[in-house]
Amino acid sequence: MAFTDYQKALKMGEKAYKACTSKGVYPFLPVLEDMLSNEKSPAQVKLGLVEIPIELIVGTYTSGRTTAFSNDFMPLLAPNTEFASKWSVLYDSLLENGQRDPIIAYEYMNRFYVVEGNKRVSVLKFMGAVSIEGTVIRLIPHRNESKDNKIYYEFLDFYAKTKINYVLMNREGAYEKLLKHIHPNEEEPFTDDELIEFKAVFNTFKTCYLEAGGNKLTSYIGDVILTYFDIFGYEDIRKKDSAEMKKDIAKIWSEFKMISDEKPFSMITTPTDESQKKSITKLIPSSQPLKVAFVHYKEPSISGWSHWHEMGREYIDSTFGEKVQTKSFYTYNSSDQELLESIIAEGYKVIFTTTPVLSSISLKCAVLHPEVIIMNCSLNTAFRHVRTYYLRIYEAKFIIGAVAGILTEQNSIGYIADYPIYGMPASVNAFALGVKLVNPRAKVYLDWSTIKDHDPIKSFEAHDVDIISNRDINAPVQESREFGLYGLNGDKSYNIAMPVWNWGVMYESLIRSILNGAWKNDENANGDHGLNYYWGMPSDAIDVIFSQRIPSGTRQLIWMLKNLIVKNIFTPFSGDIVDQEGIIRNEAGHVMSYEEIININWLAENIVGEIPDTSLLDEGCHELISQLGIKRD
Repeated sequence: MAFTDYQKALKMGEKAYKACTSKGVYPFLPVLEDMLSNEKSPAQVKLGLVEIPIELIVGTYTSGRTTAFSNDFMPLLAPNTEFASKWSVLYDSLLENGQRDPIIAYEYMNRFYVVEGNKRVSVLKFMGAVSIEGTVIRLIPHRNESKDNKIYYEFLDFYAKTKINYVLMNREGAYEKLLKHIHPNEEEPFTDDELIEFKAVFNTFKTCYLEAGGNKLTSYIGDVILTYFDIFGYEDIRKKDSAEMKKDIAKIWSEFKMISDEKPFSMITTPTDESQKKSITKLIPSSQPLKVAFVHYKEPSISGWSHWHEMGREYIDSTFGEKVQTKSFYTYNSSDQELLESIIAEGYKVIFTTTPVLSSISLKCAVLHPEVIIMNCSLNTAFRHVRTYYLRIYEAKFIIGAVAGILTEQNSIGYIADYPIYGMPASVNAFALGVKLVNPRAKVYLDWSTIKDHDPIKSFEAHDVDIISNRDINAPVQESREFGLYGLNGDKSYNIAMPVWNWGVMYESLIRSILNGAWKNDENANGDHGLNYYWGMPSDAIDVIFSQRIPSGTRQLIWMLKNLIVKNIFTPFSGDIVDQEGIIRNEAGHVMSYEEIININWLAENIVGEIPDTSLLDEGCHELISQLGIKRD
């Protein structure tokens, strides 16, 4: 019996061997000793006896027996060898008695390499075992800037809290997000009950996902299940059986396909011809006014951000008249799905959620109501069911930085940022690059309005700051002149310049494409991707306004810079750019892509300050930071 099974395993090994050689891939087990030969000695941590996911055992520590196995641990030696005889005896023993002796292995980058027990692994893999006990020593590589290294260190933090080693992820920040789903109370330790429950949910989902065709996709199961949790919520999912999970998976299969795509979303950086072409089949019937809802996280009377979007909504009213009926809604609860459900029940066919905080409920409602168009104002997110939109404010910040660099008399300029989220470092750096363009001696002192028990203005006093860049607009209820770019004259401040977010321009174009039936054209032109609208000065969605006190020569320079950006001749993130550590982040002749700009997590060399850790920020920021917070470099 065992001999027959060895022959079956041998055929599997030979098949794997031939498949590798035909592709020019190494056909034997990887050898960890060889992999580490050119690296600094990694730190060692004894993990003791560990349940090892058998699919994560990928190689051997030394080269002694590596050619006896294909790269999937199936045997390669002939049936009449001593190796085959021992393999067969071990098969009978494991079949009758199960595993008694643990293997010995090293763990490196969350993969396992066998020191002792290669044949046991081979037999158990052939038998379809899920895990194997082993005494494990973890080898921890030195930190570097590679994506894999950063993700591994995030895994180490996750493992320290959960002891879960079977979840692989390939996106930075994913382990932290997963932990918040399954263990929202960070102050309490992870319990055995939570471990058992999550493992049951994970295994059920994995089975359903693979049965649906997940093995044909290239993404890690961990990244896929995180998306599932993001949409439906772990609290609800943990109560579902396999039948319910299969229905959920079918609904959001397109989201899973995006995860495995090297380019999960297409970025539309200016209004396209496709979005203006009329369609024969209207997406929305034209006999009744199109009902469009705007959902804000805070009321415009107290939030400058909501106020900008309200101005955009009012622009829509004045532009479309009776063709469009708009209404604003407000919530202070990022999980307020009932609000969106009630809006849909009232017959609204288009919903704009105007903050990243509402992205999760936007996605969930879009999945449940595919007949409704839901868009979320956010950056660096990719969904198939929800298109996102944002504006390239860094273009205006660059110009305003140049103004600050010209007008400062102390060569000390303050910059007050709010949230350390995607896109914010790009704005800060663009401002600093504008300063440097005209005044290489000036320094930009960066501070944050969201740090607990802290007043940025007081910190500027020690540096003789005479010009400050603050929030882009005040809410109507606030009468302070300290917004945009303003100067200090003793105890008085005076406004100099301000970026303008023309949300109405973007809203008009998007709504017009819905009305004329062209909404699907962008989707058809960009394939099976998520769509992110990311517009700037060339589309008139971003602008700058200036005080009359600015000298005429400076106004001329502003006009020239703006004209170059509008015509796509110049971008702030081109040429030589060096960070605070002296690292070259961009070289002459290269223009940073929009994706690179959005993901900037470093600061330019003429900036004094840093990106704060989340622990230093007001608690009210944590929800936004958890979704869009950047990782400090």
